[in-house]
Amino acid sequence: MVNDGVIALIPARSGSKRIANKNIKYLANHPLISYTICSALNSNIFDSVVVSTDSHEIADISKYYGAEIPFLRPAEYATDNSPDFDWLYFTLNKLDELKLNYSYVSILRPTSPFRNESTLKRAWNEFILNKDDIDSLRAVELCGQHPYKMWDYDGKFINPIINQNTKSNKYNQPFHSMQYSSLPEIFVQNASLEIVKKSSVYEYKTISGNTIAPFFTEDFEGIDVNNQIDWLVAETIIQNQLASLPEIKIKPYKTQENIND
Repeated sequence: MVNDGVIALIPARSGSKRIANKNIKYLANHPLISYTICSALNSNIFDSVVVSTDSHEIADISKYYGAEIPFLRPAEYATDNSPDFDWLYFTLNKLDELKLNYSYVSILRPTSPFRNESTLKRAWNEFILNKDDIDSLRAVELCGQHPYKMWDYDGKFINPIINQNTKSNKYNQPFHSMQYSSLPEIFVQNASLEIVKKSSVYEYKTISGNTIAPFFTEDFEGIDVNNQIDWLVAETIIQNQLASLPEIKIKPYKTQENIND
């Protein structure tokens, strides 16, 4: 790895509850995580593609598809409530101990299978173009449920979570009563990718730093497969050829148990 290099980090803990063994469940012909590994490798952007996992099984499958697993993640950084910063900070420190020289980190979550190498190249170009002025770049898309139409419940009444000052719009109406087309554009982060300077993670003790540029995903690039409905949606996208999965040039991984079946 060279100075100013960039690594891809793919977080894949075991113990997912909404979909059992989600990260290694087969979508089409390969385990879910394989599409993220192969898109990263196919992009030719990264000096290393590293999977952060607490699971020997996930590690074995990830190695088969070309990822590196220099160490396993401790169990305390792989719980349902573990913040992203915990596993990231641990991983960066361990990589530093291995004397790997890199300046940038891209977090690629395995639950985003339709993020392909062209997505990664667009994002990397955006990051490089703006890197002198930002700490990180984060994938976002237009939100489906607008926060101006969201409410907080205090145990008795509901109240808008965002100030509904009617003087700030020409209709003199609360935002929650307006058409979506009349509301300002609001973006929500998705699972596609993040790119951050390693120095910013250490300085600000967050995964994004303070100054964040947007990367606007297109079509299904930002889909996040986290529950059974998401999985059915992903299968429907594939069956109807609405989007393509990243190319995988090797045969599907099969354990001895799968072979016997």
